[in-house]
Amino acid sequence: MIRPHAARLDAYETRRSRRRKAPAAMMALVCLAATAAPATDAFAQSPSLGLLASKGTVSACQALSGYAIPAARIGLPTSGATITSASLVAADTDNSHGEYCLIRGAIHPVDPKAPDILFELNIPTTWNKRVLGMGGGGYNGAVKTGLTGVSFAPWTTTPLARGYATYGSDSGHESAIGNTDASFALNAEALTNYGYAWIKKTHDAVSVILRAYFGAGVAYKSYFAGASTGGRESLTAIERFPRDYDGAFVAAPTANFWGLRMIGFAIGQAAYGSSAGYLNHAKQALVVHASMAACDALDGVADNIISNVPACRARAVATMASLRCPGGADAGDTCLSDAQLRVVQALHTGLTLPYAMAHNATRYPGYEVFEGADFTDATLGLGASGALASPPTTSTNGYLFAQGAQWVRYFVAQNPTFDPLTFDPLKPGAYRQRVVELSGIVGANDPDLSAFRARGGKVIVLQGLADTAVSPQATIQFYNAMVRKMGSASVNSFVRFYTAPGMGHGTGAFLPAWDALGALDAWVTSGVAPGTQLGTDTAAATKGRTRPLCVYPAWPKYKGSGDPNAAASFTCSTS
Repeated sequence: MIRPHAARLDAYETRRSRRRKAPAAMMALVCLAATAAPATDAFAQSPSLGLLASKGTVSACQALSGYAIPAARIGLPTSGATITSASLVAADTDNSHGEYCLIRGAIHPVDPKAPDILFELNIPTTWNKRVLGMGGGGYNGAVKTGLTGVSFAPWTTTPLARGYATYGSDSGHESAIGNTDASFALNAEALTNYGYAWIKKTHDAVSVILRAYFGAGVAYKSYFAGASTGGRESLTAIERFPRDYDGAFVAAPTANFWGLRMIGFAIGQAAYGSSAGYLNHAKQALVVHASMAACDALDGVADNIISNVPACRARAVATMASLRCPGGADAGDTCLSDAQLRVVQALHTGLTLPYAMAHNATRYPGYEVFEGADFTDATLGLGASGALASPPTTSTNGYLFAQGAQWVRYFVAQNPTFDPLTFDPLKPGAYRQRVVELSGIVGANDPDLSAFRARGGKVIVLQGLADTAVSPQATIQFYNAMVRKMGSASVNSFVRFYTAPGMGHGTGAFLPAWDALGALDAWVTSGVAPGTQLGTDTAAATKGRTRPLCVYPAWPKYKGSGDPNAAASFTCSTS
């Protein structure tokens, strides 16, 4: 089975950073950090401490507890860090990871009103000289322990059990109500930590600890992996801090964070505004059935998976027209009114702004509404209620609008009672500068990965083509931007981009399990570039069937004969 990532992967989910334009409040934090008093640091005083060699496994692990790491050893402004506990976890029937040293710590903020970044690091006794940072989900708010598997990996052994030292954090805030809570963004430093800074700060703290444990000369490969928010964090790691990582696995990334949040307003206003175009569950299912009827067999086999998405998109206008109620007025659950068609059209068309965001981006592409995406899911769909909740929640009013409402209240307006129906992304008025500024703090839309490529880094990207949280076209748009920036041959030398038809945001008709981390490590350490991968379905109704995971832009096409549940019966095609 796959490991669900942070409540369905988002509901699902260098020593120096590149210079970015920062708000005045954040520049003030930088200046404050420069004058912060240094902490006592046994590691800095003894860079060749090598606790493991001098003390033995149990004592070396315990000796870490209580050490302080000074701000000077962390590449972004902090007030230093503290290891709050360290204990050896024995391998027994309650621990399938093998023996490891469990380390918990806190990275202290510059702003005394900001929360600590809480983190965990697991160092296996049998270490394979690899370190894996693991991303979170949604708005985070709880420590990613590093004890889980990588998203979409076969659930057999965890990275820790395979010998990886693993770590994660809470991204700089804790929430009692889960990863849908954006209230932390009222604090500028907490917001910046969430956007990118926790990644560098935690990486550097982990590096200090590993050098103390194994000795200053320890060498290892450094990876980052995550899905949804974790996918954005994985891209952020190699975009902003390319010298820190050798490889990254990126799944369903919320890379265009501003677009993902702002398209929610178009959907919410169409569904709950004056025209009230909300689609109930039956009408949402009607869209799915019409799309399957129009496109399922375009890949050569009717299997509830639309693989030939490009051909299907060419039929979208006709599919939408076939759903219209006579005269455009609501006539029940067998058709869609004009107001309801405006909701699905807003989903399918996407959002184009009349002004530019970070990296000159202006567009968030729409979803595959008529190409296999199933918006009937209560959490990731359009919501279960035609009534607008206050505040909107994912279960009542849908993921896109509810998460957008959190974003505009806490990130943009910084007013918990702000009415999200009054925010117009096309005309944000007094909030325009703020949303542009935010797009440079939270997001991973920089197509120039040349610094990461130059250091020999490798990245594998996976995107489900039936995703209802992250638009598949947004991930495709980012990949194409990389190709335009660096050239196809250059991108192909260090990037593999896989798309999976039928795969949603932790849901869907096809949920592939595959060892992306193993493929990434083989590429980094042995130069074995991955080609077509084998995905094994973990969806309950079709568990065990296989499909090829094709390198974009190819998709799985049935050969015309053979078992339709076997990957061998398919070829990767572009036509």
